Amino acid sequence: MEFFDTHAHYYADAFDADREEFVAALPEHGVTKVVCPGCALESSRKSRDLAEQFPFFYFAAGVHPEDIEGVDFDALDEVEALCRHPKCVAVGEIGLDYYWVKGKPERERSREFYRRQLALAEKLGLPAIVHDRDAHRDTLDIAMEFPNVKGVFHCCAFCVPDALEAINMGWMLSFTGNVTFQTARRVPEVMAAVPLERIMLETDAPYQTPEPFRGERNSSLYLYRVAEAIAEIKGVSVEEVAAVTYENAIKFFRIKE
Repeated sequence: MEFFDTHAHYYADAFDADREEFVAALPEHGVTKVVCPGCALESSRKSRDLAEQFPFFYFAAGVHPEDIEGVDFDALDEVEALCRHPKCVAVGEIGLDYYWVKGKPERERSREFYRRQLALAEKLGLPAIVHDRDAHRDTLDIAMEFPNVKGVFHCCAFCVPDALEAINMGWMLSFTGNVTFQTARRVPEVMAAVPLERIMLETDAPYQTPEPFRGERNSSLYLYRVAEAIAEIKGVSVEEVAAVTYENAIKFFRIKE
């Protein structure tokens, strides 16, 4: 089986001690493609550097809603330059987060960052990787303002109606170790309602570690647990989940093998 981890932050401090050796060994464990999305200019640059170092690595560049404080809109000029790199496959990680972004002016500014980066995705013909936390309606509504942009709602926590609305827009959904959490009560319902052809796998490493490894550093080595959980919910084999989601990601990111 081959796995495609569509969202892993390998520039994170959690990998400082063994990053190069660890990443280099991933294909030996069946993880043959990885997308590393940046969350700010610095992490987007680090993601680019990893993509240049490892042939099976790709990256995305963007400004995350938690990272916009003190950042001028002019920073998006560098985001655009990074997104023009041949191994950049998406604009991201962008989106909205009303859990951390509280004030009315701050939320309005985050919505403007989101809009401008969706506009950048439209300009460059790239998909978007979107973060959404406690902002489902605004995240979807703003995405609908850009009908020419297709993207993925990562670490999806939608209810069934929102999930169906997203895929009717032509967007994808991706799932992390959250599908193994007992508290993720919506996930089985969403999995039953959404075709496997609209789903991608991710770890969000080093975060969202799946059961039974919670408390450990997450990595692409645990992506199989996401596949196992989806396979059980969908009533198909793990091999089918791996194969279909791999092909989904190849097409979504327009990667030529």
